[in-house]
Amino acid sequence: MMILERPEFFDSRDKLHFAFRATPLRKIIVFLLGTLFKLIMKLEVQGTENLPTDGAVVLTANHVTNFDVIPMQLSIPRPIFFMGKASLFKIPVFASIIRDLGAFPVYRGEKDEWAIRHAARILEHGQTLGMFPEGRRSKGGGLGVAKTGSARLALDANCPIVPMAVIGSDKFFEHFPRRTHVTVKILPLILPKPGETPLALMDRVMFTLAAELPEEMRGVYSEMPKGFD
Repeated sequence: MMILERPEFFDSRDKLHFAFRATPLRKIIVFLLGTLFKLIMKLEVQGTENLPTDGAVVLTANHVTNFDVIPMQLSIPRPIFFMGKASLFKIPVFASIIRDLGAFPVYRGEKDEWAIRHAARILEHGQTLGMFPEGRRSKGGGLGVAKTGSARLALDANCPIVPMAVIGSDKFFEHFPRRTHVTVKILPLILPKPGETPLALMDRVMFTLAAELPEEMRGVYSEMPKGFD
């Protein structure tokens, strides 16, 4: 059932089927990816106790490569639902598969109201929404300035944000056939404070995330301002 029924909010994507749970196809593909990536990746996961076992969660991570989603998903038992750039959904068969995996399209570079509404629906279903706050991959310069979308969604849903640091995913295949060491750190959840603005909440998340990354990956969040809490 659609949340917004007013006709001015109709979008052609509302006609499509999107998963709000872990489907059988998704379970099979995640299993196969886990088996395949064991050949090229040595995955170290820290802080699994910090992720709530149920209920709505916004999972925010740094983003250095298109492969990031794989160690992220293999690190936790809960399904992660991700935004994906709209161009990935142009091939009907492929689009149907990734929708079943929990992905949904977003038009980058513009305010995509449909994608925001769909992200909110994922949280309404008590699921884990995966977000890359920078909006795109950082290419060698460390963390860029985060957008506030993750914080706005968490504030609207009154749910926690769990920062996740992904380290080493940009090194895949560099030393093949040796496996790449990838570390995923699941950090303590961050709860919105009463009256907190999206920008203030997002800054708290990003400085927390940056502190767990190697110095060269911290970017604009490498130095916390004096008096910042």
